[in-house]
Amino acid sequence: MRLAPNLHRLGNDIVACYLVDTPDGITLIDAGLPGHWHDLQRELKALGKSADDIRGLVLTHGDSDHIGFAERLRRDHGVPVYVHSADAARARTGEKPKTPIGPMRLGPTLGFFGYSISKNGLRTRHVAEVTEVADGDVLDLPGSPVIVGMPGHSPGSVGVHVPAAGALFVGDALTTRHVLTGRTGPQPAPFTDDPAEALASLDRIAGLDASWVLPGHGTPWQTSPSEVAAAVRNA
Repeated sequence: MRLAPNLHRLGNDIVACYLVDTPDGITLIDAGLPGHWHDLQRELKALGKSADDIRGLVLTHGDSDHIGFAERLRRDHGVPVYVHSADAARARTGEKPKTPIGPMRLGPTLGFFGYSISKNGLRTRHVAEVTEVADGDVLDLPGSPVIVGMPGHSPGSVGVHVPAAGALFVGDALTTRHVLTGRTGPQPAPFTDDPAEALASLDRIAGLDASWVLPGHGTPWQTSPSEVAAAVRNA
C-alpha cells in the first residue's frame, strides 16, 4: 500500500511493516509476520523491483510479529538484518521476559491471533545472524535511517527516523491500535516490558523532523512525532 511517493506499508492495522523506496535501493523497516512475504512480493512487483533491490532490513525490536520474513530474506537473498544490540538475542532466539497481558476484549484479541495465524505467525523463524546497532547510528542504507533508542517495550526498542521519507517508524514504542482491546488512537502498546520506561522514551522523538509516524500496529499518523507523543501521554 502506497502512503507517499517513496513510502509503502505492508500488512494492515493489525500488523504492519514498511518499505522505503529510493533511487539507491530499498530499505525495509520490520518484517511483520512470515506471510507478509507475499505482500512484499506484490509490492515489489508493483514497483517493478525485486528482493535484489533490498539493501537492508531494520528491526524496531526483536519480537516475533516484527521478524516474520527476516530470516528468509537474509538466508535467500543475503539482505543484512539490523537490530539494536539489546534486542539481538531476542531476534535470534525469541527469549524474552513474560509481561502482563493487561486489558483485553474477546473480539479484537481473537482478531489479532486469527490474523497472526493466517499469516503463518506460528511458523516464525528467528534470525540466525544480525548486525547490531546503537542509539544515534546512521545506517549506510537507502534513506540513511537514523536509530533512535526508545527502550521500554523491550530493552532494544528503537524508532527509525528516515528524513528522506519524512518518516519515523516506531514499531511498538507506541501504537495507534491496541491489538487486544481494539481501541484506536496513539497509546502505549501491550506486552511492554517496562511501561514507565516506554513512556519516558517518548521524549526521544520530540522535535524530530517527520510528517509520518508509523507504528507496527494501527493506522499511520500523518502528523509530527511531538504531537503523537503528547497524545500518548494524554491517552
